[in-house]
Amino acid sequence: MRPIGTGCGYAAHFALLVCCCAWLLAGCGRERVFQREGYVFGTRVDVAVYTDAPGLADAAIAAVLREFDRLHNAYHAWNPSELTVLNEALAHGRSHEVSPELAAMLHDVQRLSETGDGLFDPSIGALVGLWGFHTDTFVPTLPDPVVLAALKAAHPRMSDLVIEGRHVSSRNPAVRIDFGGYAKGYALDRAMDILLEWGIRNALINIGGNIMALGSKGKKPWRVGIQHPRQAGTMATMPLYDGEAIGTSGDYQRYFELDGVRYSHILDPRTFEPAHGTQALTVLVTPRPHAGALSDVASKPAYLTGDSWRGQTRRFGIEHALRVDAGGRVEVTRALRARLEFSEALDARVID
Repeated sequence: MRPIGTGCGYAAHFALLVCCCAWLLAGCGRERVFQREGYVFGTRVDVAVYTDAPGLADAAIAAVLREFDRLHNAYHAWNPSELTVLNEALAHGRSHEVSPELAAMLHDVQRLSETGDGLFDPSIGALVGLWGFHTDTFVPTLPDPVVLAALKAAHPRMSDLVIEGRHVSSRNPAVRIDFGGYAKGYALDRAMDILLEWGIRNALINIGGNIMALGSKGKKPWRVGIQHPRQAGTMATMPLYDGEAIGTSGDYQRYFELDGVRYSHILDPRTFEPAHGTQALTVLVTPRPHAGALSDVASKPAYLTGDSWRGQTRRFGIEHALRVDAGGRVEVTRALRARLEFSEALDARVID
């Protein structure tokens, strides 16, 4: 077992561990795992394919990695991209015509934001920048309180966005779209589509800890582990079946500490400050359309609602979830507990 990605955000640490090896069954013509890694979306990505056709595996994985690069360049929130052009137009009160793909993505995030009571809110990209979480090399400093107060008063939200076909405008010039809590999950769904188009039926895709399974690894399911938010190594492992996706939001990847206080990159759109009260929250999405995107999004509202987290996972139709609260106590749904194998004796509270 080895680390292969972050649980949430763009950091060099790893939040989920995948139990697979690229060197299994090396004999010619026998099924084995072919695996390639890359770096995109500000994090490490890993694509593993289980097949007996090395040429097919290599071509399919290369196609997936090319798609990841395309998405990264097209929808980067800070470097020049289609998204920054849109944000510039919104800031100046202009309507802007976007690509069909971006229009569909905006519709999707607006719907998901509404489902999560606005707690998943890609419109607060300016807030991400104020807190310094828009780069990989942020410094421990608090935002200018005057600028922060002004942005809070403007209160951008996804419901400010007006989408009419491919034409996008905003009722609020403070809206700045950032897909940081959505893009990795969207990319998982795209990777799944591409692999199926190439005839791949068994694969595991990891984008910084957002993981999706296709088929199995031979006669056994793919197996993943949940990173402990305060210790090295896994807290638990579990099988991940065909079409399932898993994602984690945590305060242990992108964060800084100042005067003994931890400030993580998970920002609360109600307070405009980093959230406190939860160390990590993991959701497992069973097979359904856009499971990858949902796995990326659904952990955020649940993370932000603290002790009321279970209500949020229900809103997204998710029965498999686990939370580690600020004190390190573990709560897990009955459905997920039935799958988990904890790495050590752990007093986890089971809830329905």
